[in-house]
Amino acid sequence: MARPFNFGPGPAMLPESVLQIVQAELLDWKGRGLSIIEMTHRGDDFLSIARKAEADLRQLIGIPNHYKILFLQGGATGQNAAVPLNLLGDKKTADYVNTGHWSTRSINEAKKYCDVHIAASSENSGFWHVPPQSEWKFSADPAYVHICSNETISGVEYSFMPDTGAIPLVADMSSNILSRPFDINKFGLIYAGAQKNIGPTGVTLVIVREDLLGKVKSVCPSVIDYTLELGYEWMYNTPPTFPVYVSGLVFEWIIKKGGLAAIEKINIEKANKLYAEVDRTGFYTNKVNKRDRSRMNVTFYLPTPELDQRFAQEAKTRDLLNLKGHKVAGGIRASIYNAMPMAGVDALIAFMRDFEKRYG
Repeated sequence: MARPFNFGPGPAMLPESVLQIVQAELLDWKGRGLSIIEMTHRGDDFLSIARKAEADLRQLIGIPNHYKILFLQGGATGQNAAVPLNLLGDKKTADYVNTGHWSTRSINEAKKYCDVHIAASSENSGFWHVPPQSEWKFSADPAYVHICSNETISGVEYSFMPDTGAIPLVADMSSNILSRPFDINKFGLIYAGAQKNIGPTGVTLVIVREDLLGKVKSVCPSVIDYTLELGYEWMYNTPPTFPVYVSGLVFEWIIKKGGLAAIEKINIEKANKLYAEVDRTGFYTNKVNKRDRSRMNVTFYLPTPELDQRFAQEAKTRDLLNLKGHKVAGGIRASIYNAMPMAGVDALIAFMRDFEKRYG
């Protein structure tokens, strides 16, 4: 049976070949007679899975040894608190760039623990672009600068990697990590919820430069204390074993695809094709500055909210799922993460043309 195309923003679709491996191994992992879900996290079998996942991730991104990797829980939302609690040290201020809903979430959480300075913001223009770095104004002595590299709700993505000099750059990369190559050395810390391009919900990736450790606040909960977690190989409490296992399979899948450079080429082609259809006649409208259009989350609007709703409803009957935009922004949102095949984009474009003929 052919599976529908899931354009959901997260939890998002996983590669079908990965799901087939999970299905085949679910009851009996490699002849051990038990499921991966039942496996102890302290045993040699799971430790081999975890260590291979970390090694493959290092290979994919090009992560040197002085960066530490943790697979934690609590999502990016948990990291909104973990970042200031771990990185502030004796400093009182952190700088944030506000490009949308998820940046705002990070800012509001950080305000509980420090003085937040807004280095730049696109709020006045409706969050439809990324402020160019020439407009950023840092505070006198910030502990770090925080960005959200891709805003899923509005469909805004950084087309450049900021240069913050000696100030550590922190990025929420939940929705575009592993979609393109990037230089990890430009960042002090990266965090990402898994449920876009990494794996199933339940595991959160943190990559932190070693010299930033050891500054944790005494009030920081143990489960988000990076230094403590690293002392236990990120297993201070029982880790999310099944999501880590599936994430490792996704890393293997990306490697077999040719790595991040090959994935980026496909993602560019998918996004360009879909945006070209959005722009073709004016029936569909995208509000994002073209330079800052997301490759992962393509947002657009029809002439009326009623047509937006009808579009999403009729799309379901064509096996094109979860296209309704977020309640904050409305409209339509097509999330085309790594696992979305070109056939899914082609099917959506065909439906868009048919819908326009009938209602345009």
